[in-house]
Amino acid sequence: MSLEAKLQQASVEYQKLQADLSKAVEARQRLDAQFSENELVKKEFAQLTPENAVYKLIGPVLVKQDQGDAKSNVETRLDFIRNEIKRVEGQIKDVEDKQEKKKVELVQIQTALQQSQASVPTANPASILAA
Repeated sequence: MSLEAKLQQASVEYQKLQADLSKAVEARQRLDAQFSENELVKKEFAQLTPENAVYKLIGPVLVKQDQGDAKSNVETRLDFIRNEIKRVEGQIKDVEDKQEKKKVELVQIQTALQQSQASVPTANPASILAA
């Protein structure tokens, strides 16, 4: 495979890694927003008295829900979101590592390509004029 083809392939792979990283970062941001929202709900639940009613929106209908169940559901959701955040952060780290390796590979191929182009003898303009 020629150096130009290797450079092209490595460049395409690097761009794919950039897209993967972008998707993972967006997923992380969505999870952060969900986590913040659920933390707010948890704080609101902490201020409730046993007499307060809790309702859950199911479709277009508000249905009364047990306070303990509602608090448990929010805590379960928070645990799930924490685990997802850890998983996505692992993905981000993995993609960043792959991206760094691909960047080094790109630089090496570009350097090799520049050296091969520099070593190819070019016609001396003075010798063309003399002929």
